[in-house]
Amino acid sequence: MSKLEELIQELCPNGVDKFELQQLFITRNGYTPSKSKSEFWENGTIPWFRMEDIRENGNILSDSLQHVNACAVKGKLFPKNSIIVATSATVGEHALITVPSLANQRFTCLMIRPEYRDMFEPKFLFYYCYKLDEYCLQNLKKSSFASVDMNKFSKFKFSVPPLEVQREIVRILDSFTLLTAELTAELTARKKQYEYYRDSLLEPPKHDTEKVFLSDIVNIKNGKDYKHLGEGKYPVYGSGGIMTYVNEYVYDKPSVLIPRKGSLNNLFYVDTPFWNVDTVFYTEINDKKIIPKYLYYLLQKEHLESLNTAGGVPSLTQTVLNKVKLIIPSLSRQQKIIECLDNFDAICSDLNIGLPAEIEARQKQYEYYRDLLLTFAETGKIIATDRQTDRQTDRQTDRQTD
Repeated sequence: MSKLEELIQELCPNGVDKFELQQLFITRNGYTPSKSKSEFWENGTIPWFRMEDIRENGNILSDSLQHVNACAVKGKLFPKNSIIVATSATVGEHALITVPSLANQRFTCLMIRPEYRDMFEPKFLFYYCYKLDEYCLQNLKKSSFASVDMNKFSKFKFSVPPLEVQREIVRILDSFTLLTAELTAELTARKKQYEYYRDSLLEPPKHDTEKVFLSDIVNIKNGKDYKHLGEGKYPVYGSGGIMTYVNEYVYDKPSVLIPRKGSLNNLFYVDTPFWNVDTVFYTEINDKKIIPKYLYYLLQKEHLESLNTAGGVPSLTQTVLNKVKLIIPSLSRQQKIIECLDNFDAICSDLNIGLPAEIEARQKQYEYYRDLLLTFAETGKIIATDRQTDRQTDRQTDRQTD
């Protein structure tokens, strides 16, 4: 019997009580201080969280990418160890915030009521909110804009085991999280190592300094819509990769596909017939001057994402691409470099099958055990306060904080 099973057997053999969200938490919406008032943002020291913070830095956060000035705060800050839950736009995300803070209007902040603070380990609530994320995705309002039905949101039920049980669950889930982080760090390091050797091999000899424009060796062509085509065997490429398969192709010779919008560094080498949509260019390559596979490797080294021409969605134009300058060695040297880089690429491909596959397997295993660990036998008792009393309490809280 595991330690967790022993604790459950000892401390809650007959199950655990459930509490409605509205019973356990005071909830407040986030907000965005006026961008037109520079004093709200200059010299800001108060963390102001957005979805970008979760995407870039994870789900347990102690600082934000943007900060606001104290004069922008309405009432009180969200207290430390609050949980922000995305209830509109990108629903299905949450984060534990370990410092006093604010968040934007896409988030609802869960602040544990004072009378229940001693009942919870903050990280246990954080892990349990993965169940809340799933519940939110299943309870959206019917509209063109994704938003959670907040009446149903308030009735989500939290299982509340004893603190010792919560701490053991946190310990187990933390160990899963740490292992995944270590595997991800190793994968990142291996990819950087590969890129270093690739760039070193593509560095031209010192005596080889003659540069050509990209337009001297390729014709850049636009993609086309594919929706009028039938199903078939030819892949359709967008800037993110293969989208579907159709019964016609736009080009049947080796080509390097260059994203026009979106993930500008996501190049593709294709040596079989294909179709491409208008978010990605294809290239007709003069193979008497450059081997298509060599061009693929060479353009990876050029980091085309640095040529972005747009302030919103990253974009490239033919005009900008045509002016890219490259040093092209002899065809024989190109072939030797391709052979070396193909070997490196094979190692990287094995890596992409190995470590990422292991990370994905670990993530699925983690999600399975997380769901299992957070599922308890119930006493059949669901604790909920009178909604009228709750509304009065929350209105009093809002008056104190606004």
